[in-house]
Amino acid sequence: MIRAIIIDDEAGAREGLQLLLEEYCQQVKVEACCDGAVQGLKAIKSLQPDLVFLDIQMPHMSGFDLLECLDTIDFEVIFVTSYDRYAIKAIKFSALDYLLKPIDAEDLMAAVEKVNHKQQKEKHRYQTLLANMRQGSEKLTRLAIPTENEIIIQKVDDIVYCAADGSYCHVHLADQSKVTVAKNLKDFENILSEGDFYRIHNSTLVNIGYVNKYVRGEGGYVVLKNGEHLDVSRRKKEGLLELLNKV
Repeated sequence: MIRAIIIDDEAGAREGLQLLLEEYCQQVKVEACCDGAVQGLKAIKSLQPDLVFLDIQMPHMSGFDLLECLDTIDFEVIFVTSYDRYAIKAIKFSALDYLLKPIDAEDLMAAVEKVNHKQQKEKHRYQTLLANMRQGSEKLTRLAIPTENEIIIQKVDDIVYCAADGSYCHVHLADQSKVTVAKNLKDFENILSEGDFYRIHNSTLVNIGYVNKYVRGEGGYVVLKNGEHLDVSRRKKEGLLELLNKV
């Protein structure tokens, strides 16, 4: 049995989620429904749940603010949100589950099933999420990158390009160093494509600000300011040229 708490300032949302859980996720026992973060904090500390369904946008204290009030997070979190697209990308990048309002029963069952099977936890993933979300919905300026042993808070402007390597990704930085992350290139594309990054090849996502010139060819290649050459796929050539013409 998964012991759960629902934290949402909307009464209809709390009741609707509880009804869906009773009908579709009988392995979940709702032990408390809280109308805000303050009440939710008290319930978390007293009940010590396995799972918290947490709304993001709440008056006075957001769901992220609530998490930052806790010394340790030893429970699973499923965000329930109508938050904007940017925030959803950041949540996904940090490997957390989320449900969009109005909640779909199949999405709910899939999220609960992940908890039920006890996915391998990354203790720092909530810290990663909070670091990314503190910047709000404006252009991302810093990215919390989770590696095996630490979280690196990296200035986005100092990321030159990201290169795919199977299920890993190498993040190449302006100081000639690189960080290897157990994420695929699509994860980085999803969160960085709102800025100055463009996927020039199936295996390469580049910061346009570091492109010195483009050399024509079937696909051609770009020359970076550090002298490196990166291939451009024929399919991505037109989009790249449009971006470069705007610089």
